[in-house]
Amino acid sequence: RCVEAFYIYFRAGRVEDPYVSITKKRQMPKDGYSEEIEKEVGQAEGKLCTHRSAFSRASVIQAFLGSAPQLTLQLYICVLQQEVTAARSIFMVLSLLSIVYGALRCNILAIKIKYDDYNIRVKPAAYLCIFMWRSFEIATRVTVLVLFGSVLRIWVFVVVLLNFLGFFLYPWILFWLSKSPFPENIEKELSRVGTTIVLCLLTFLYAGINMFCWSAAQVELSDPDLISKSQNWYRMTVYYIVRLMENAFLLLMWYIYRTDFYIYVCAPMLFLQLLIGYCMGIFFMLVFYQFCHPCKKLFSSSITEALLSCFKILYFICQHHKSTLLTSKVAMKSPENTDEARGSSKTIDSQNRGIHQSVSSNA
Repeated sequence: RCVEAFYIYFRAGRVEDPYVSITKKRQMPKDGYSEEIEKEVGQAEGKLCTHRSAFSRASVIQAFLGSAPQLTLQLYICVLQQEVTAARSIFMVLSLLSIVYGALRCNILAIKIKYDDYNIRVKPAAYLCIFMWRSFEIATRVTVLVLFGSVLRIWVFVVVLLNFLGFFLYPWILFWLSKSPFPENIEKELSRVGTTIVLCLLTFLYAGINMFCWSAAQVELSDPDLISKSQNWYRMTVYYIVRLMENAFLLLMWYIYRTDFYIYVCAPMLFLQLLIGYCMGIFFMLVFYQFCHPCKKLFSSSITEALLSCFKILYFICQHHKSTLLTSKVAMKSPENTDEARGSSKTIDSQNRGIHQSVSSNA
């Protein structure tokens, strides 16, 4: 495939295409208006676009099903041996760059699928924000899993299994709740069993991506393209809040159950650095969606508004919980208060009666 792509690239423009196709793309709206532009696409250019799209998908698969487990294993070996050789450090850096590149391609691919009708131009600042976002997010996530697995080896398998099964079953649960018909238009030559296998492999890749970072391409089995077209800020916000809490919990377990193996490591400083590193990844993600996203003009609402609304919802939930606790406490104390009030009223009545009787006797 690569040789064929290079062959088509070097022959493009030398031989005239027998036919061309016309594509219509809309520009980003300026001053509320969006122009539609027609473009002729030759046969060679169309084949190159197909190869580029296939290469992007292959890089995502290779990154999260190949490089991510390899990076985790190499870092785990370095922690156990307390030694980082030059060759192993080079391989770990290359694996991390491969994962970051795969995540970057996943972001760009998701943008092109969601906004297929528009002519999209990704600026260098957007690439830089995505690179920093994914680098901090993936590096801290892998480090947290390795540290937790080095002290609680059995429980790390439970954490990984729960994460993987949760993200694997999540698209199927949404598909079952939507009551949509089974997708039959993926490939005409595939049977129903083959289509099911393809969808399982797709959700398997989706779970593998979400194990290490947020998947920009959200799988939606009820959609013909199998990718959600809507920008769900709330799902992203919930993901990062839960993931940050999970990382903090895993680091806390590592800090509590760490052995003398980490005697030369400043555990509180490492704990703080990893949490700050993950927060830095979230910061670059916010910068990308707020300022550098190529289609930010098409957003109905910004991510900062979604974050504020989520925090308001959490605040109201906490306030409601506090108010229910206060009312329950008042309800529990009220019978005692009534009994005390009745007892005090009885003592006052008895005292009044005794005074009345003494006065009458003196009279």
